[in-house]
Amino acid sequence: MNKTKLTDFDITQYLDNKETIAEYLSQVLEDKDMDELLEALGNIAKAKGMSQISSETGLGRESLYKTFQKGTKPRFDTIMKVIESLE
Repeated sequence: MNKTKLTDFDITQYLDNKETIAEYLSQVLEDKDMDELLEALGNIAKAKGMSQISSETGLGRESLYKTFQKGTKPRFDTIMKVIESLE
């Protein structure tokens, strides 16, 4: 019997244009779950490049990674800087 090897799904591979990102965020926002929103923003930032987001926002890469961890309570201005850098 052949065994099939599964790979982990990485959504960042599919977040490659503004329309896909917008649809992804729309779906996440419908759930009104802050942890899910932070995870989605983190995924989008990774897809765009965390170094680029860091450069555009003036926020350190390490602090950005921490910002998007489950259970964190980031400042509103931090989230807005990241969102603005996605445009």
